[in-house]
Amino acid sequence: MRCRLVIAGWVLVTFTLMMAGGFVLLHNVVGDTCVAMDEWVTHPQDHTALDDILPCVDVGTANESMHRSEEVTAQLVALVNNVIVNISNRDFPPGLQPLYFNQSGPKMPVLCNPVKPDMSPRECASGEVDFKTAPGEWKRFQCQAKGPVGKEVCTTVGRVTPAAYNQMTAAASISMGLYEYGPFLMNLQDCTFVRETFTSISVNNCPGLRYFSKTVYHGLILVSASVMVSIVCWMVHTRQRSLRGKQE
Repeated sequence: MRCRLVIAGWVLVTFTLMMAGGFVLLHNVVGDTCVAMDEWVTHPQDHTALDDILPCVDVGTANESMHRSEEVTAQLVALVNNVIVNISNRDFPPGLQPLYFNQSGPKMPVLCNPVKPDMSPRECASGEVDFKTAPGEWKRFQCQAKGPVGKEVCTTVGRVTPAAYNQMTAAASISMGLYEYGPFLMNLQDCTFVRETFTSISVNNCPGLRYFSKTVYHGLILVSASVMVSIVCWMVHTRQRSLRGKQE
């Protein structure tokens, strides 16, 4: 029975020491990671440990990429509006194909261009539709068509064939993606988003992780030492009792 208790005690000591070692490793990893994030955030121009993992471009290059995406957005909007104004909303004579496809009915609204020629923000004018509402609004002007692809002719009232409608909505969707997600992608490109995330982790999480991991492994070491001392004292006490019993 005594042998089993001693073995169980040493197993407990070994287990707590292993857990303490694990938390020491966790504490060191947390500390090194937090230090690396702090260095990368506070010294963006220096070569730090995270530069090889998170390659970032300079702010000028990121801004140029953003400017190009806005230009592409404006060009796509201009292309769609050119089709609406000069083809869909005009009434061509039947012989003027492929511009004529029997378009008729109310005029289609044009797509709102969110940027001015100088790429500054622009408010939508009256009668324009934005990226989100354009597919639903244009759907009302879609006609039923027949004929081979590229030569469809409307058989009902409408200003756009199904094939042309799909192309216009696809262009509007691409424009919306470039315009709405361009700033976020730029933040990823120049690591602004990552830098803000690291700053938040460093301020809000690192101090607590360091403190609690240190407290846990200190507690486990204390428990291991206490159990080990208790086992040794118990073994000494048991041996003394055995010797006294033999002497008596």
